[in-house]
Amino acid sequence: MPGPLHGSALRIVYFRNFRRLSNPTLGTLYLVATPIGNLEDITLRALRVLKEVPLVAAEDTRVTRTLFRAHDIHTPLASFHEFTSPARRGRLVERLEDGDVALVTDAGTPGVSDPGFPLIRDALSAGHQVVPVPGASSAIAALVASGLPTHAFCFFGFLPRTSAARRRFFTQHATSDETLVVFESPYRVVAALKDLVATLGAERPVAVGRELTKRFEEIFRGTAADALAHFEQHPPRGEFTLVIGGPSASVPGAAA
Repeated sequence: MPGPLHGSALRIVYFRNFRRLSNPTLGTLYLVATPIGNLEDITLRALRVLKEVPLVAAEDTRVTRTLFRAHDIHTPLASFHEFTSPARRGRLVERLEDGDVALVTDAGTPGVSDPGFPLIRDALSAGHQVVPVPGASSAIAALVASGLPTHAFCFFGFLPRTSAARRRFFTQHATSDETLVVFESPYRVVAALKDLVATLGAERPVAVGRELTKRFEEIFRGTAADALAHFEQHPPRGEFTLVIGGPSASVPGAAA
C-alpha cells in the first residue's frame, strides 16, 4: 500500500500522461524561472524540466551554461534574445511541433522585462500549451523585504531612460497608495533617485535592492533623499530594484 507521498506522485504522473494523450501532437512551451544570482535558488521541478525537454531556448547561452554546469544539465541550447528575428522565432515555434521546449532568461522569470513575450504569444497562437514553472523573482524578493506595504503593488519593469520621461512616470503615480516596483540600471539609478525626489518629494519612503541573493546583496531602506545621498557617496554597481511607497506609507524601519 503506497503512502501519501507515493500516492501524490502517482496522481502527478497520471495527470501528465493524460495531458499528453489528450493532445499528443503538440509540444509544450515551459517558462522556467532561473536564479537571480544565487545558483541554489532554483526549484526541483525546474531542474527536472530543464533536464527532460529536448531543447532549451536561452536569452544568453553563456549564462545558462553556467547554471547547467552547476546542476549537471546537458540539454541542447538555442539562443533567443531581443534581437532574434521573427523568422528564427517562427522556427522555435515549429520545434514545438516535434516536442517540448523550455524558455529561460538570464535571471528570473521569462517574459518579465525580457524578450520572451513574442515567443509566448506565438506559441499560444499556434495552439501550444504554455506552462509556467515559477521560481526566483527580484521584483517580489525586493518587495517582500522592503518593509513597505505589499497588499497592493504595481510592477513596471525598467524605468524610462530619460529624465523627462521618468518625471512624467513618477508624477502619474504621485497620489497612488499602491507600492511601485521598478528596475533600474546602475548607470541611471542616481539620476532616477534625483527625479524621484524632485517629483514625489524628499520624504517619500523607498527601499533600494542591489545585487539581490548575491554575495554583495544590499537593501537600503529610508527616504528618497536618504537613498539619493547614499548612492551618491557609494557608486552604484550591480542590478537594482527600486520599491517606492505611496504617500501614506511610513519609512521602512522607522519607529511607529
